[in-house]
Amino acid sequence: MSTVIEVRNLRKIYQVGDIEVHALRKVDFAIESGGFTAIMGASGSGKSTLMNMLGCLDQPTTGEYLLDDVNVSSLTPDERADIRNQKIGFVFQGFNLLSRTTALENVELPLVYDRHQRIKNAHTAASEALERVGLSDRMHHVPSQLSGGQQQRVAIARALVNKPSILLADEPTGNLDSKTSMDIFSLFQQLNNEGLTVVMVTHERDFTLYAKRILEMRDGVLHKDTLITKRRDAAADLKNFMANQRMEDDQ
Repeated sequence: MSTVIEVRNLRKIYQVGDIEVHALRKVDFAIESGGFTAIMGASGSGKSTLMNMLGCLDQPTTGEYLLDDVNVSSLTPDERADIRNQKIGFVFQGFNLLSRTTALENVELPLVYDRHQRIKNAHTAASEALERVGLSDRMHHVPSQLSGGQQQRVAIARALVNKPSILLADEPTGNLDSKTSMDIFSLFQQLNNEGLTVVMVTHERDFTLYAKRILEMRDGVLHKDTLITKRRDAAADLKNFMANQRMEDDQ
């Protein structure tokens, strides 16, 4: 498999008054195409800063970030914006949907900002993305008419509409209950099995077992890099969870 993400000696220093805050310290790793990587760490460990780097939302103080062999660190703001729009899909904890806008219109939104107009028919692309996440029957509903899990699926469809090669998810189930979280991770695993590279930040260790690899951050350093040998199946976990719930309800 080809390497899609590579960071070399990545450092990020923030100046807070007279104090230098070292958010990232000499971070090195590579992610292959088709990987599913979970980034873990306590608050202040550097995981969010790292995610901002991977999403081309911030630049390192020193070091290199290569995306598909392109050194993102040397690009102009417009070039980084093009990469974000063409290669990266973002999913956030808070969904970030427009409240008075239908699911279909929310999903169409990223196509408005595609300066190169790679995708000609926004309506068709958005419809296909919603169908891909199992919401073809909810296209014309506004967020208030959708459950939390359905809203996150709309957000995932929005992340997929540009046909990205990488999906970045920042605490994607932080606002969801256990059942809905398993449902969302089942979708992530399905998308990953179809070839999409997934990188997610989570503080829930149990959820990292749905990934293929865990990068653990501590004080700005990559403390641990673990390949998961016994990966959990989110769809199977959800099925068992539902069965146990029914048994409890019957008692």
